[in-house]
Amino acid sequence: MAIALTVRDETTMGKTTNEFVVEFLTEEITVRELIRARVYQEVQDYNTRQPGEYRGLVQPSDAERTLNGGKLKTGRQIDWKQQFEQACEAFDQARVLVLVDDQQVESLEQQVVLRPKTPQHEATSVTFLKLTPLVGG
Repeated sequence: MAIALTVRDETTMGKTTNEFVVEFLTEEITVRELIRARVYQEVQDYNTRQPGEYRGLVQPSDAERTLNGGKLKTGRQIDWKQQFEQACEAFDQARVLVLVDDQQVESLEQQVVLRPKTPQHEATSVTFLKLTPLVGG
């Protein structure tokens, strides 16, 4: 049975900017697998629907910068593998933080145990925080 995991993007002030569900077939995954599944799903969703803005974990290089996403050339398909590589690089460079049950994970190879919601405990929560470098800092 698949485990449904709710993934949230939040600002450093705690405001949720994006939320969706990713399904996993196993209870134990690595942070790398978590990022891969998240990026794959958001790219597939974008490529299928083709909305005006791509609100992914990392922006494609030719996306115009907007407040909450990037506008792409009409009809452009995004390569999920390239986005995945950029997301892993962003994690390694601390431009993206991943919190699992409100605890920061440190490594792409760190194991994460997924729990579904039960009467005894809450489901595993995952939050992505995108950090913006300060100008002149």
